[in-house]
Amino acid sequence: MKNVLIYNQNETNMEVLKIFLAQEGYQVYVVSKLDDVIRRVGQKDIHLVVMDIDFPKNDGVERLKAIRNTDRMPIIVLSANDREQMKIAALNAGADDYVIYPFHPLEFMARINCQFRRYIQLVNVRDNIDRIYRVDDLVMNDVLRKVTVSGKEVNLTPIEYKILRLLVQERGRVFSINQIYESIWNMQAIGADNTIAVHIRHIREKIERNPKEPHYLKVVWGTGYKVG
Repeated sequence: MKNVLIYNQNETNMEVLKIFLAQEGYQVYVVSKLDDVIRRVGQKDIHLVVMDIDFPKNDGVERLKAIRNTDRMPIIVLSANDREQMKIAALNAGADDYVIYPFHPLEFMARINCQFRRYIQLVNVRDNIDRIYRVDDLVMNDVLRKVTVSGKEVNLTPIEYKILRLLVQERGRVFSINQIYESIWNMQAIGADNTIAVHIRHIREKIERNPKEPHYLKVVWGTGYKVG
């Protein structure tokens, strides 16, 4: 569900937006006070905010800044204030768009849909970034399933890749041979010592400058293996 929070001084605007947003499949939350905007954002999983900022002493701009400092969802200002100074203040405070009313509902919905698509793309990019693992000059891009060392791509077999990813994701943690085997093959480890040792040797030959003195993939004698 796509959740939108609305605050506007003009009740007609809010009613119109509620109707159009609902038709587009958005879940709409409406607040009647400026202070409730920040509170509701903190309580609900809000994906986009439509808010008015035309208040004395620029309270609305300060609230906008407060939201932007803690959240990255799109914020669209809908205001009767058409002063250039107010537009600039709102955009500098973190607004993604500034719309002056009266407005055309279909155009405004197009703006909302556009901002929502950008937000989803941003979230996906962020998630992808979170799936890139780095250990010094070793980089694993789990989105592209690509491994590089000092900028040079390393070709690992699927099993080698899974073993290295397991160890890199839990950098510093020591995995026993049985833990590695059961995590990769999803079956009880019986006589796994030689199997794991062979794969570890092959991985070292591909990622280590000197496999006999490994920098990344290290053995912890009597316990298992770790990265880092």
